[in-house]
Amino acid sequence: MSRNLAVRPMSAAIFAAYGDVIEVVGDPTKLINQGKCGRYHDLAQLDFDDGRAGISLFDAQARTLPHLVDMVERHPQGSQAFIPLNGVPFLVVVADDAEGMPVNVQAFITSPGQSINLHRGVWHGVLCPIGAPGQFAVVDRIGDGANLEEYWFGAPYVVETIG
Repeated sequence: MSRNLAVRPMSAAIFAAYGDVIEVVGDPTKLINQGKCGRYHDLAQLDFDDGRAGISLFDAQARTLPHLVDMVERHPQGSQAFIPLNGVPFLVVVADDAEGMPVNVQAFITSPGQSINLHRGVWHGVLCPIGAPGQFAVVDRIGDGANLEEYWFGAPYVVETIG
């Protein structure tokens, strides 16, 4: 048996408990490069236990709705940012933690120009570009030690529609 999960548009306010929405909004913090480039400064809080920040490239296959969410994962030693390089919207599934178990599962869809940074230890689904393959720059912790925990749901969730 599965459980339906409604997906909502991504916004900084509703996503704040799980991470940062990285996007260009309003006027830049300052102009640089002889006034030809706007800098939107410090849009995400990178947080690592130890190790260092690394930038990787991910090439993810397209997913479609309905989408089965049977597993979530988290990274207890560092935050993880996903920055789409080709403008494809992506599904973001997150959950609160209750004594080591994911609860209150939620689903969001990004808009063009939005990236996300998941806070350290936040339960989240796998990378899911919707409708087309997606290429992503990923900024996360590089270092020794176990930085991946998975939780498999007994009754998976199904994300059906965007609303």
